[in-house]
This record gives sequence, C-alpha cells and structure tokens, in this order.
Amino acid sequence: MNSLPTIQRLMVEQFDLKLEDLSPDAQLDSLGLDSLSVIEFMFELEDELNITLANERIELLSIGDVASFVDNIIASQNITTQQSSK
Repeated sequence: MNSLPTIQRLMVEQFDLKLEDLSPDAQLDSLGLDSLSVIEFMFELEDELNITLANERIELLSIGDVASFVDNIIASQNITTQQSSK
C-alpha cells in the first residue's frame, strides 16, 4: 500500500498546509510541525488507516519517512492477519 496520498490529505486537513508543499522529501520541521504535532498526527493515521503503530521511538524527518514507516506497519500487519487466518 502507498499511504502517501492519505498522509498528504490528512496533513492538508489537520495542519492547513498546501498539497503542493507536501512532497515526500518535505521536511516536517520546515512545514512547522514539531514533535508533539507529529505524534498527534500519527495517532490520527492509526485511526484513519485502522492500524496499530509500534511504541518504538523512530525518527521521522520527512513526509517520505512517515509514509515508509506507515507502509511497513501496514505490510507487517497484513502478513500477521494472513497468517492468523490460515
């Protein structure tokens, strides 16, 4: 899955940012997002994508970092779900 479009849409809605500013290499701090904003946003992503993010601390610097992290979580949760249904 590619979570980037969902991440971009939610950032536009939640932080009143412009879509054209939300390329994968856009740095979160340059968009005005501090660490607390990023944490709150990750909770929003959990709800939107129906996923559970790991409690591990990971450094997310860009929108691409967020998308890669979320995509990896989705992939691992899909594998776990498929194995459970066998």
